[in-house]
Order: sequence, then structure tokens, then C-alpha cells
Amino acid sequence: MLVELIKQQQKYVNTFFQDLDVPKMEELVHKLAAHSGTLFFSGIGKSGIVAQKIASTLVSTGTKALYMSPVDALHGDIGMVSPGDHVLLLSKSGESEEMLRLVDSVRMRGAFSIAVVCNASSRLAQQADSLLHLPLERELCPFDLAPTTSAAIQIIFGDILAVALMRKKAFSLSQYAENHPSGLIGKRAKITVADLMLKGAQIPMASPQEKLIDLLVELSDKRCGCLLIVNKEGQLSGIFTDGDLRRALQKQGPLALQMTMEELSMSIPRVIGPEKLAYEALQEMERDPARPITVMPVVDKDKVIGIIKLHDILQEV
Repeated sequence: MLVELIKQQQKYVNTFFQDLDVPKMEELVHKLAAHSGTLFFSGIGKSGIVAQKIASTLVSTGTKALYMSPVDALHGDIGMVSPGDHVLLLSKSGESEEMLRLVDSVRMRGAFSIAVVCNASSRLAQQADSLLHLPLERELCPFDLAPTTSAAIQIIFGDILAVALMRKKAFSLSQYAENHPSGLIGKRAKITVADLMLKGAQIPMASPQEKLIDLLVELSDKRCGCLLIVNKEGQLSGIFTDGDLRRALQKQGPLALQMTMEELSMSIPRVIGPEKLAYEALQEMERDPARPITVMPVVDKDKVIGIIKLHDILQEV
């Protein structure tokens, strides 16, 4: 039964994507991106809950937005709306009396109303200044009554709108961090590579001319599982890992211990700048699942200034 329900919901949501008027949605995004006032979202019942979620997402991603209860609006809260504001009215049926009364009040305030409905021929769709139709085949509910699929596609609409406006406004990660000063999101958006990297004497470092036998203590004591090979100018020449050590011993035997770093096979590592977010370093380390890495050299102006470890990032973000 569960598999059948999953397939049914997938089919109904796919219908939404297939039948959505994308040019109309793009027109709405352009209009709202150019709008400098507040966006109000309203709805009754489950649509009201979704409207609150959409407004909250928009606020956290750089767009001035508020949720307005249609009932409270009709009892004084409509005073928040100013001429030129945009009010998006979410409704599955487009026939809720509270929403129909609200659209008249919005017009009296000199604001622009946008009906976001599943029923394009509804009274709300006809009375609003603009319409965005959210195509709905039917609800997942066996009686086609409980707002299930309709609520899902309303949320999808809101998320797409929020991200599209983020891109239109070039909303940056630093701005996102300012809106999320606490919790995991705040950490991920504020902690930089420079905050977590090992530096100075903590960096496992060797010159290209040094012999492997003279570097075994350095490799072991620094507990990074690698040596950064750095020339006299402080530039990175390569990296020599625990894995490289095993392979050298397997291939060369004891002779490997007398070889220099430049004679041994050294790979060119991925690097990162100190100003980058630690979370970005984590993503870079995990970018290639076939070749995961646990350390990354930190380079600034072509010189090695540190090394960052996956373990330290995971502890923080």
C-alpha cells in the first residue's frame, strides 16, 4: 500500500510540473524581484500554514515578506498593507469566503493582489489582479478532500519562488549568515578555513630535497596523515601521504627510505584559501566520492599558510 501511495503522489506532483505555466511563473518572479515593498502572503486553513512557511523562507533569504491572516486582516491587520504592496493569496479552491473578502480589502488599500490557486476558474482567480495557477490533478487523500497534494505543490511553488528571488537579487552567503547568526546554519555560514586550520609549527612540512627516513617522525607526530612538500619560496610542490608511504615501501622496499621527496611519487593536491568557509572545504573534500580526502593544504598568494583536517571541520559544522 505504501509503495502505491508513493507512486500516486509522484504522479500527481509530476502533473503539477508538467502543466505549470512556466512563463507565467517567470513573469511573477520578475515582477516581485523588482518590487521594493513588502510581499504579503495569506491563506486559510492548510494554505495559511503554507503561506506562513513561504513568508518565513523569503525573509531568511533576503526578501521582505510577512504572513497575514485573512481573518485578522479583516479585523484590523489590513492596515499593514500599503499602496503598491503585493499580496499573494493562496487557496486550493479559490472559493473561501475569507479570501474573497480579503481581496476586496487589498484592492481598497491600493495594493496588488495575486491569486495562487489550483482552481483557475474560481471567484478568487477572477477577482484578483493577477493569477498564478497551480495545476492539481487530485489530492492523495482517497476522498480527494484533505489538502495533501495541494499543500505539497504550494510548498514547492514557495520554495522555487524564494530561490529564484535569491538569484535575482544576488543574495550572498554572507548575507544569509547575517540572517542566521545562531545554530548549525549560522556556524556553516560563518566559520572559515582560517578559523580551523593548523598553522605554523603544526603544519607537517618538508622540502623536496629531504629524505623519507628523516621525515618519518614529522609524518607521525603531526597526526595529519601527510606531509606538505614546500619549496624555499613557501610554494606547494606536492603532498606525500600515508598511502604514498605504503606504496613506496611496497615498490622500493628499504631503498625508499633513502629517497628524497622529489624522487618519490608526489600527487598535486586540491587546495583552498583561508577566506573560504569551512563548510565549502568540507564540500570540496567530499566532491569526488571515488577519491575522498581528509586533509587540504591552505594556500594564500601561492604560499602554504596552513592545513585543514576533515575531522576538525566535522566537529564544528
